[in-house]
Amino acid sequence: MLTADITQRTIWYRVISPAWAGTPKSGMGAAVRGGRFNRPQQEALYLSAQAPTALAEYQQDNPWLPPGTICTYFVNRLRVVDLSSGYDPKFFAPLWADYAVDWRNLLFNHKISPPTWDMADDTVAMGLDGIIFPSQASPGGTNLVIYRSSARPTIKLDVYDPNGDLAKIHPPGP
Repeated sequence: MLTADITQRTIWYRVISPAWAGTPKSGMGAAVRGGRFNRPQQEALYLSAQAPTALAEYQQDNPWLPPGTICTYFVNRLRVVDLSSGYDPKFFAPLWADYAVDWRNLLFNHKISPPTWDMADDTVAMGLDGIIFPSQASPGGTNLVIYRSSARPTIKLDVYDPNGDLAKIHPPGP
């Protein structure tokens, strides 16, 4: 498996829905129903290497852009699976060829667990922190999913919020 070490602080972006803006490092929004590379109940924070990609990922196939807060994240000292150049059979098991599968169609229309969830399981089982992968919402864009994001110390994952504005937003609750 092709892995990469993020050894220097890199900049990533995310558009956060208003419900989760008070907890910007939380990947619990994705855990509600699951996501491309996470099962339900599995915390996963999705980031994009480019701000336009973050907007496209947030908007998905909705013709209108819902309300959201775009944030800059700093990522450092993480070890990840590197699918940024796509699937290469020299580096990945055959399962990984399906990284771009329409996971929503499989899950919601066919009631099939997407293979990308197995990829997430493998990544976590190997002790890796996440997966870098090409964006489908923004061709040419790159995304990163980070597991257990809430527990990451600021040296590894931090949000640029110099005035503490995000902390003033109430986190979701019962």
